[in-house]
Amino acid sequence: MIASVRGVIREKSVDHVIVEVGGVGLRVQVSLHTLAELPQQGGEARLLTFLQVREDALTLFGFASAEERTAFELCIGVQQVGPKLAMSVLSTMTPQELADAVAAEDTARLRKIPGVGGKTAERLVLELRDKLAKLPFARTAAVKPAEPPASALAAQVASALVNLGYKPAEAARAAESAANGAGSAVSVADLVRKALRTLAE
Repeated sequence: MIASVRGVIREKSVDHVIVEVGGVGLRVQVSLHTLAELPQQGGEARLLTFLQVREDALTLFGFASAEERTAFELCIGVQQVGPKLAMSVLSTMTPQELADAVAAEDTARLRKIPGVGGKTAERLVLELRDKLAKLPFARTAAVKPAEPPASALAAQVASALVNLGYKPAEAARAAESAANGAGSAVSVADLVRKALRTLAE
């Protein structure tokens, strides 16, 4: 099992990066939150990893923190939640936010994650409640957390765009445009895609 990789970021996209390690370029799937933590293209980065082994493919997933990798591993242990959906969860919520939503049994908030329907939201609560509650980043009280304001979402989107190579000024403008009127319930992933469409016009 590949536990971590350290190398130079050679390419960045919305859902993956290419990390060059010893002359070999590794494609690593990442969440938007991890993407925002990575250096610019050409910088060196270290990612904690999880290797998915299938008959037809080997897929490497990367995480900026141990908490995010732990949350990913717990998510894929839930019935009918695969790695792709788990990354969608972690692109929308931080591990702390996921733990809060599960502790509060906030299925309405979980359903806002792309790809998560009512039954999946219920399974996430049922199967993760006790497991997440034992982790250091979980709150002790099951209090429904406040959703981040639109300005905070715009800042996350701008950070992700800068990490994709856009200049801070144009990234900020596109992020504000995408977040304007979107409301705090929209996911960061959706806003990044909306901002990218704006930048491509």
